[in-house]
Amino acid sequence: MIIVDKQLQKREEKGKPIRVAITGAGAMGTGMINQITRYTPGMQVSAIYDRTIEKAEQAFRKSGITGYSLSDNIGSAQKAVSSGKPVIVEDIELLLDLQGVDVLVEATGSIEFALKTILKAFDKGINVLSFNAELDSTFGPYLKLLSDQKGVKYGLADGDQPGVTMNLYRYVRGMGFDPLLCGNIKGLQDHYRNPETQKGFAATWEMSPEMVTSFADGSKISFEQSCIANATGMVVAKRGMLGYHTDAHVDDIKHLYEIDRLKELGGIVDYVVGAKPSPGVFIYATTSDPLSVKFLKYGKLGDGPLYSFYVPYHLLFFDMASSICRLVDFNDPVIVPAGGPVVDVVAAAKTDLAKGDVIDGIGGFKTYGLCENHDVVLSEGLLPMALASGLKVRRNISRDEVLKYDDVKFDEDNYLINLIKRQNELFLERSVLE
Repeated sequence: MIIVDKQLQKREEKGKPIRVAITGAGAMGTGMINQITRYTPGMQVSAIYDRTIEKAEQAFRKSGITGYSLSDNIGSAQKAVSSGKPVIVEDIELLLDLQGVDVLVEATGSIEFALKTILKAFDKGINVLSFNAELDSTFGPYLKLLSDQKGVKYGLADGDQPGVTMNLYRYVRGMGFDPLLCGNIKGLQDHYRNPETQKGFAATWEMSPEMVTSFADGSKISFEQSCIANATGMVVAKRGMLGYHTDAHVDDIKHLYEIDRLKELGGIVDYVVGAKPSPGVFIYATTSDPLSVKFLKYGKLGDGPLYSFYVPYHLLFFDMASSICRLVDFNDPVIVPAGGPVVDVVAAAKTDLAKGDVIDGIGGFKTYGLCENHDVVLSEGLLPMALASGLKVRRNISRDEVLKYDDVKFDEDNYLINLIKRQNELFLERSVLE
């Protein structure tokens, strides 16, 4: 990844920056704009879409961008982009019609809107970098397959735990070691947090209460670990993952995991709460090479058979510019599904639900997300968390009970449910052919 800075410097010297369009001017979108504009040579923000123009303008102003334009037609918007002047639009179709954009960065945090936007971008030949783990967890296999068919590039960005973990995974494998556990370190997990309990913290960081709730109630970490599972082929050891609570360093908790069981499963994704270094990620790997064993001990990594590798932080939008360059110039997405779904995130009741209640989605008052292996999800008809919004409950459901498709009412033309069914059928068909 160190070669990225040299590549961007070459672009800067040649006057050929990577031109970036962004959807979403929230906390992550704003930070990315600032990072690209102030600190990244060879790259420029060409256009931004947000349904609230004022948020996009505020994001530009925070980044020191004053010479931008507002446009509601393709003529003026294209003229601005072609001349190197950033443009703000409130029509997503207009953004997607712009010529000369090298990559679209999806940072809205939505599901249906983001999915439709990315599919339209593929149809127009636009590369896509996503900062949307919820979307990639749920539809990433389909998006990767379709991007390959369309001849465009797709991947999930660096900076959040999935990207940081995948970088470490590749690094560890590159040294000849066998990763058996990809772990995420959390400081808090409480399945019953909701937008009311989290609104104060959310206001402090200018985030939505729903987003912050998804961090606290376990949904976010479930989506993140699902992305890693789909990229590596690893599974979960049980529904919801093992999720040990400890205040020890990850170097000192390897004994919590049985290496034979990890090997039997082909490796697992998991998380720990309260461990150090927080908020980092870690990998436990093994090796049977005597020379490697000897010098791992010399390097103070212990006697094995599990060895601990970790990154003590994840840097959010600070790392996204490098992700853009890796995708566009090197066709090296940070993290992308390796094939069909391996681990899904399913919806569990956050509180007792009564017949007729309407589920309010990720980070809401009604449900939280749990990881489950894809084959179990299919065999039991479990409801994916990303689809659990606006659906009416058909029966009384107890707190912590996992919902099934049969537990909710949905229209036959429900876009997300029909597409997830199509994805499942598509990869079942492919597995049969293989």
